[in-house]
Amino acid sequence: MYTAEINRRRPACLLLLIDQSFSMSEPWGTEGHSKAEALMASVNRLLGNAVIQCSKGSNKILDYFEVGVIGYGADVQFALHGTSIDRPLLPISEVAAGPLRVDEVLQKESDGAGGIIQVSRSFPVWVDPVTNGPTPMVEALRIAEGVLSAWCAEHLTSFPPIVINLTDGVSTDGDPRVAADKIRAVRTDDGPALMFNVHLSSAVVNEIVLPNAADTLPDDYAAMLFSMSSELPVQMAEAAAGLGYKVQPGTRGFLYNAKATSVIEFLDIGTRPINPGGFPELPPA
Repeated sequence: MYTAEINRRRPACLLLLIDQSFSMSEPWGTEGHSKAEALMASVNRLLGNAVIQCSKGSNKILDYFEVGVIGYGADVQFALHGTSIDRPLLPISEVAAGPLRVDEVLQKESDGAGGIIQVSRSFPVWVDPVTNGPTPMVEALRIAEGVLSAWCAEHLTSFPPIVINLTDGVSTDGDPRVAADKIRAVRTDDGPALMFNVHLSSAVVNEIVLPNAADTLPDDYAAMLFSMSSELPVQMAEAAAGLGYKVQPGTRGFLYNAKATSVIEFLDIGTRPINPGGFPELPPA
């Protein structure tokens, strides 16, 4: 399992589920940004990195994978610019060609003589932060399962879909475990879909990164998210170990009370099969 070569004939699928509830307006970390703002910066950076990784001369983008974003808050919506209920996933070449906008941001860089200068950089934006309403996670998972089932039916020989659910709260429309089980039951000939979960926290508490057992977790909610998460395949486990994380047998793709820096690293780990060398690092926004 999880050994299918990823190419233009057999693309991979990445689907992000993003909590857009009101609580995502709370501050995250020490930079003064809300959870929604910081998370969207990370997601847009991931998409920008993906475009670079799939580029091959003369501005040609190779469609190694398709990507989608489902946001869930006041409603459940396809949040990636250019997607819709009729077309929930886009090949990466179309993502590259159609950002929502391109922001100009100032970044501090060395001037080569011991000083620091500010340089303007272009930063494509495909997803904006949204903070409104409850946390209808079950509905988001249900819609995701339908999207992935249709995709797998058309890509039976491809690497299984990768789903990353990023949330800061408890589902407000029921227990999400059954819906998560259905996602992990969707499969290609190369194995079942991989579902990972990232819990964000504004509390000053210790984070838990890539645990391998539920009995190490602090509460029932953490244990539930752990149970919804897939074990890391070999190439992801190796990527995590390469970043200095302790990886043990049974390690799952799950972060609890995650810090912003850990989420950025986890997005790299969780997409490593699509990009075996990892995404090239872009300057921070």
